[in-house]
Amino acid sequence: MVRGNERFIAGAPKHPRQDVERRNDLATGQRPRAALFGCSDSRLAAEIIFDQGLGDLFVVRNAGQVISDSVIGSLEYAVAVLEVPLIIVLGHDECGAVSAAIESTRADAPALPPHIWKLIAPIVPAVRRVQRQGTVEGVPPVTIDHEQVVREHLRDTVGELLHSSELISDAVAEGRLAIVGANYRLAEGTAVPDLIVGDVPAGN
Repeated sequence: MVRGNERFIAGAPKHPRQDVERRNDLATGQRPRAALFGCSDSRLAAEIIFDQGLGDLFVVRNAGQVISDSVIGSLEYAVAVLEVPLIIVLGHDECGAVSAAIESTRADAPALPPHIWKLIAPIVPAVRRVQRQGTVEGVPPVTIDHEQVVREHLRDTVGELLHSSELISDAVAEGRLAIVGANYRLAEGTAVPDLIVGDVPAGN
C-alpha cells in the first residue's frame, strides 16, 4: 500500500488487479489485504489513493470517519471472518465534518439538522481539547487549528475502536492485527502515518 500510494503521488498508477480475470477470481470469495476506515469525502477514494485493485481493500466510510456500531461491526467482520491483518484509519485535511464540528462550538452557531449533529458530535471533544490547548490567560483562541483537530480526532477514533471492540483489541494483543492511523493530504496525495498500534505485517 505504501508503494501504491507512492505511485499515485508520482502520477504513475498501475491500476493493478482490475481486469476481467481478477473479477472472475473474486466472484466466489474475497481475501482483502487490509481494511480501511475513512471519511466519505469524494476525494478519498481508497483504491485510487493506494493504487489497489478489486478485492484488495475492505472499505468502510462515513463523514468524518466517526465510530459507530455499524463501523465496528463491519471492521470486526473484516478481522474475524476475512482475517485482515491490518486496519487503516484514514483522516484528511480540509475535512468538512471537522469544520462543522469546529463551527458548532461557536456561541452563535446555528442549530444543525439532528442527524448531522449526531454524526459530528463525537468530533467535538477533539475541538474542545485543541481549543483549551490554545487558550492564553483564560482567553480562547479566535481560530481553532483545523489540522490539529483532525489529528486529535484521528487518535480518538483509533482509541475508541480499541475500547469499543474486544474482538479487535484482542487481535492486536495477540499479534494478529495492527492498526495504523494516517492523515491524507489532499494537495500532495500523501497518506502520512500518525500512530501505529501493533506490528504492521510485511508487504503493506
